[in-house]
Amino acid sequence: MVKVSDIRREYDLAKLSEEELDPNALKQFESWMHDAIEMGLKDPTAMTVATVDAEGQPSQRIVLLKEQNEDGFIFYTNLESQKAQDLAQNPKISLHFPWHSIERQVIVYGEVEQLPTAKVLKYFLSRPKESQLAAWASAQSRPVSSRQALMSKFQEMKQRFGQGEITLPKFWGGYLVKPHKIEFWQGGESRLHDRFMYTKTDSGWSIERLMP
Repeated sequence: MVKVSDIRREYDLAKLSEEELDPNALKQFESWMHDAIEMGLKDPTAMTVATVDAEGQPSQRIVLLKEQNEDGFIFYTNLESQKAQDLAQNPKISLHFPWHSIERQVIVYGEVEQLPTAKVLKYFLSRPKESQLAAWASAQSRPVSSRQALMSKFQEMKQRFGQGEITLPKFWGGYLVKPHKIEFWQGGESRLHDRFMYTKTDSGWSIERLMP
C-alpha cells in the first residue's frame, strides 16, 4: 500500500507573473473561469463554501457558483440550512475553487448579502423541474430516517405540484458574496508556487505577491 506521505507530484504546467494579471480581481477570475471551462474541467463552477457558526466552529461544503458579476459571486441554497444559519449570525464567508488538473486555485474572502426575492424566483424557475421539486422535498441539513423517507417526500412533492408551475419555497434563496480579498494560486516547481493576493481599496484593487 502506498503511504499517504509518499504521494506527491511536481506542479510544472505554467507560471504566473504580475504582468499577466488583470488589475481588476473579478475580471481576472472571469478569465480563469473561462480557461477552466474551455479546458474541459469537470465541475469548474464547484466551490467550497466555508462559514463559521456562533461557537466559532468552521464548516465547509461544495456548492455550485451560479453567477459572477462586477459585484461578486452568487449561489443559491435552502435558507434553513447550516450554512444559512451560520451566515445569519456571521456574514463573513470564504470560497475556494480547486482546479487541480490545471494546477490553479482561487480563494475568495468576503461577506454575503441576501438576494432579492425577484432574482431568486427568476433563477428558481429556470431550474429543471426535478431540481425545483428536490428543493421542496429536502429540509437541508436536518436528519432523515432513511433514503426511502427522502424519496417518499420527493414523490409527495411530485403529486402536490403535478399540475402547473412549482412555486418558490419561502425557505429557499440566494446570496451575493461581496469580496474584499481574492487570491490566485498557480502551482510551481519545487513547491515554489506563484500566489497573488488582490485586496479591495477605495480606488479599485491592490495586488501583492505572497510567498508560497
